[in-house]
Amino acid sequence: MTNSIKALVCSAAVFAAVVSLPAQSKSGILQPQMTVGAEGGTYAKPMGTLGEKPSQPWSATTISASVDGKPNPGGAVKTVTGEVVDFSCYLEVGKHGEKHRDCAQKCMRNGEPIGLLTQDGTLYMLMAEEHDPRRDGQTSFRQTAIDHAGHIMQVTGTEWSLNGYHALYVQGTAKK
Repeated sequence: MTNSIKALVCSAAVFAAVVSLPAQSKSGILQPQMTVGAEGGTYAKPMGTLGEKPSQPWSATTISASVDGKPNPGGAVKTVTGEVVDFSCYLEVGKHGEKHRDCAQKCMRNGEPIGLLTQDGTLYMLMAEEHDPRRDGQTSFRQTAIDHAGHIMQVTGTEWSLNGYHALYVQGTAKK
């Protein structure tokens, strides 16, 4: 099995497991003693930005890949500030911040899903929005997010939520 297929299978399994769990009533950041380093930005002054503000919530490739050409209703463009985290380590053991950066990058390089942890503890799954380029490995989003693991970033994309779980689909990362 190729690394790309392993990564896809692993990400799908984690996402399926998360979606099947009941939403937690706990709020706030898990393990708040694990902090972002001084050079990693703050919620008031993020280190940088990820994603471009799209003119419409879903790209042409997402619309064409949708059932009957209609993406799920309710997607809206949103800008969110948060720490780029390894989604699986954060949910499993609460790890994030500068001390977890190397582990998060290793996990993400090996297919674990990427998350964005907001100051209030909301956790978004981050993905490239452009459906076909994402599917075909033709976006730079994953590597850019890996480079910013443990940093606080301002991320713009299409927000979509289901049963209390949040996703942010980031546009502008298709390789030219």
